[in-house]
Amino acid sequence: MNDRDIAEYLIAHPDFFERHAELLAGVRLTSPHGQRAVSLQERQIEMQREKTKQIERRLAELMRYGHENDDISAKLHRWTLGLLGERDPHALPDAIARGLRDVFNVPYAAVRVWNVAAPYAPAEFARSVSEEVKIFASSLATPYCGANTGFEAVTWLGAPSDPASVALLALRDPQLTDGPVFGLLVMGSEDARRFHDGMATDFLSQIGELAGAALSKLRAND
Repeated sequence: MNDRDIAEYLIAHPDFFERHAELLAGVRLTSPHGQRAVSLQERQIEMQREKTKQIERRLAELMRYGHENDDISAKLHRWTLGLLGERDPHALPDAIARGLRDVFNVPYAAVRVWNVAAPYAPAEFARSVSEEVKIFASSLATPYCGANTGFEAVTWLGAPSDPASVALLALRDPQLTDGPVFGLLVMGSEDARRFHDGMATDFLSQIGELAGAALSKLRAND
């Protein structure tokens, strides 16, 4: 009989070791923690301990993710309160960017909007938006996160040097189904891993929706 035959026999006869319990006491295995021989029972206990450690490590990782999400949720709440507390529509774009810098510790943030109502047209946040930027913003179905590849909108940040990573969020009115893009929110960091390709964008999407809802009052009537 080869190893496969023995394994298949034991699978087919699970009561074998009940009928021959004395054989278990003589089974000796090599411990993974050295070259010493241990009994089958000891080896099973070691295996169970390792599984328990793996579960504990996974649980600790999940708890860490939970704490991080709680922290982000609390910051998002604070940032949203800041938007709701801003009574002056002219000050909303700056409040959005300033809140991201202060609450989320984002080094650089800027907002531009277009197709605004006449009273807001002279404002700095409504100036110098090229058609290329508008077309690019309209193409963003989800936030862009990754390396700064020379985006024109990154110049709005006024950073002393080009950020290593950026996040670009198209602004729409979330109350309108398939509503047009009317703005772009830009964030940047010297840390290449702050905004990276493949990162979760759930919270960034929420920030974009909240910013879009707040800034929709600046839009010109269609």
